[in-house]
Amino acid sequence: MTNKILAWLRLTRRPVLKLYRGFGSPTCVVVQGHAFRQSPLPRTRYRARFWTNAWGLLRLFAVRPWADAPVRVRLAGRTVGARTDADGFFRVEITPPAPLPPGWHPAAAELLDPATGAALARGTAEAHVPYETPYAFISDIDDTFLVSHSATRYQRLWVLLSRNARSRAAFADVAAHYQWLAQAGAPAPGPPNAFFYVSSSEWNLYDFILEFAEHQRLPKGVYQLSQLKRLRQLLRTGQNKHATKLDRIVRVLEACPSQYFGLLGDDSQQDPGIYAAVVKRFPGRIKAVYVRQVHALGRPAAAGALAEIAAAGVATCYFEHSRDALLHSQGLAW
Repeated sequence: MTNKILAWLRLTRRPVLKLYRGFGSPTCVVVQGHAFRQSPLPRTRYRARFWTNAWGLLRLFAVRPWADAPVRVRLAGRTVGARTDADGFFRVEITPPAPLPPGWHPAAAELLDPATGAALARGTAEAHVPYETPYAFISDIDDTFLVSHSATRYQRLWVLLSRNARSRAAFADVAAHYQWLAQAGAPAPGPPNAFFYVSSSEWNLYDFILEFAEHQRLPKGVYQLSQLKRLRQLLRTGQNKHATKLDRIVRVLEACPSQYFGLLGDDSQQDPGIYAAVVKRFPGRIKAVYVRQVHALGRPAAAGALAEIAAAGVATCYFEHSRDALLHSQGLAW
């Protein structure tokens, strides 16, 4: 495939290193990323055209990961090396030379030539050490704040193909709810509560979701997504094994041992059951659980899980409209 055709398709075969927002404690920060031999170029235009939006989505899955590639990650004066896995993915833990203050810290990484050690590509991101607030929040993405129709595979795919990050719909009043939670339990103005967005959506959609969240003015947060997929796997987008989602939530809670958490999800997949498992595993650490009603067939299981959570002394809200969830939050003693 010639460079001219690749450029027309908005793809590149130059080495690319993608670095994602990291997180951790003052003494240990986790940074993740991907190395690619082929990847999409950044989107610069947003148009209300089906084929433009469809290809804009499809090319996010037209990737060729770079397996077993050496990478080097730098944060706060410390450099750590790693090698990518079969999906081109890497995850490193960095121990800063001195404890980091709360806030966002710049991180940088390099993809190295296996033969010479020269830098082939560079990436930058930020890593978050949560402020010393009493609370933090973990939210699902699809059908929790982003209208996705996750329970119906082909309807989900149609929405993905026909819309872009700026034309996708958010649930009414969800931004107002999340912005209120970002200041819950602390006098305003003040440092915000940390937000972590943990989803079964793939890393392919990272830039898409980030653009959507910023466009909707949701709280700035750290994203923990699922295993990369290729074009041939597109029909299974968002259908990853949800056990890994529990693992990612556990890592967040373990990284923030001094904070209580609120959990937000929906009943279209397995959020209620996962959150019940989290409450059981971390007794006394969960302040509230919010589950959006989006799928009638999921309501019996969701109601059962929420009853189990409530029995453990955790506030619950099973809601259809975000305004009701906001009112519930405002009525709690934070």
